[in-house]
Amino acid sequence: MMAVSGIIDWESLTGQSKFVIDIVSIPIFSAIAGLITNWTGVIMLFSPSNFTGFYVPGLAALFRLLPRKVQILPIFAPGGILGFQGFIPCRAEKMASLLVDMSISRIGSVGTFYQELEPDKMAEFMAREARPHVRRIAVDAIETQYKWLWDTMPAPLQDNVIATIDKRVPQISQRAFQRVGEHIDELLDVKLMTVNHLRRNPAVLSEIFQGMGKPELRFMVKIGALGFFFGIPLALYLSWVHMSHPPVLSAIPSWLVVLCGAAMIGVIVNILAIKIVFEPGDPQPRYKYLWKQGIFPKRQHEAAAQVADMMSEKVLTVSNFSHELLFGASGDKTAAYLAEVISEELDAIFTPVATTVGRTMGIVDLDLLERKVSQEIVDLTPELFYDKEFNEEKAKKIAAFSTKKFRELKPSEFSEMLYAAIEQDAWLLYAHGGLLGVFVGGAHIFLFGA
Repeated sequence: MMAVSGIIDWESLTGQSKFVIDIVSIPIFSAIAGLITNWTGVIMLFSPSNFTGFYVPGLAALFRLLPRKVQILPIFAPGGILGFQGFIPCRAEKMASLLVDMSISRIGSVGTFYQELEPDKMAEFMAREARPHVRRIAVDAIETQYKWLWDTMPAPLQDNVIATIDKRVPQISQRAFQRVGEHIDELLDVKLMTVNHLRRNPAVLSEIFQGMGKPELRFMVKIGALGFFFGIPLALYLSWVHMSHPPVLSAIPSWLVVLCGAAMIGVIVNILAIKIVFEPGDPQPRYKYLWKQGIFPKRQHEAAAQVADMMSEKVLTVSNFSHELLFGASGDKTAAYLAEVISEELDAIFTPVATTVGRTMGIVDLDLLERKVSQEIVDLTPELFYDKEFNEEKAKKIAAFSTKKFRELKPSEFSEMLYAAIEQDAWLLYAHGGLLGVFVGGAHIFLFGA
């Protein structure tokens, strides 16, 4: 076997044989390789949240020639930019979709989440908070479309109309939320809302995954130390070949064996880390799995509360729900239902006679009035529901509901929430482990020879 000398003659320096030096140094370097591999692998899952890189001349032309498998790596950006983005934020849209499919869609329907937000209490809150704005909206709308009638009213009567509107605000709010609730399945797409929100905020997506699996991610780093034990057979193999000179194996350069062995150790510790954390989801006999159950599904009771808190604080918020309802894909339908409620209330406030005369004579464009008032409410609602205290109150409600539902899932189903995200780019983690193993193996050769 062709040998390579290191920069230091350790045998002369220590007075120990090559066997002793290898049996000590190779496991230590293997442990270092495992720890660095898993530590940097976890970092690469989440950081940086946004692509960070620099321009490389000619890269744009070269990029078109690369295999598709290489092009999708999170190291390229349009225009010949080379850099890096965390695996999970890089695939934010896909990861968010997986998160919804593996979690939210399993614990409740759109209607269920809407009811957990307690629309009656939301209506009370909106009525209370909107009251200061009611007079402005009402007077502006009436003077725009009912000016002919409004100008003829004496001041006391005008005040009486405004007072009537103000008095009916709670009723209008209750009816509006009830009407929205009747059609919630067609107005609100929780998956689309979640995906869009997390796609715009990849850092939030990373926070959710890190928050739900913090102990497991720490374990994935620590288990890299197992590289020490895998380094022992590598050292024994090198010593055996060095001493026995087997015909075929001794023809393989020892430096190549060290590099390949270090690469294998880097890959193996990554595979073991992921397997032990997530598999099996449901408890199994020890003859199938020595550890019986994955660490993450075993921690379901605690982790369920953590993921529920993260989702309720970051995604399933009152402000996000209201924004999706009013400005999402079906925002126009929501506005139409609000206009219906407002129309009915206007007919109750202004006598049928005045409404009929106005329509007949073309003096009142009631449809335009309804649209104007509903748009005023649409514009006002997000401002009201960004109230921090109110959002925190509803977040606790959603968190309690979600925690209960997450704990009711089978452990295998629960573990998929985090596993699905990591599994998507597991091959990149393995490749990264192998590459780092080669570098650490090269460092060992440089210092100790092979």
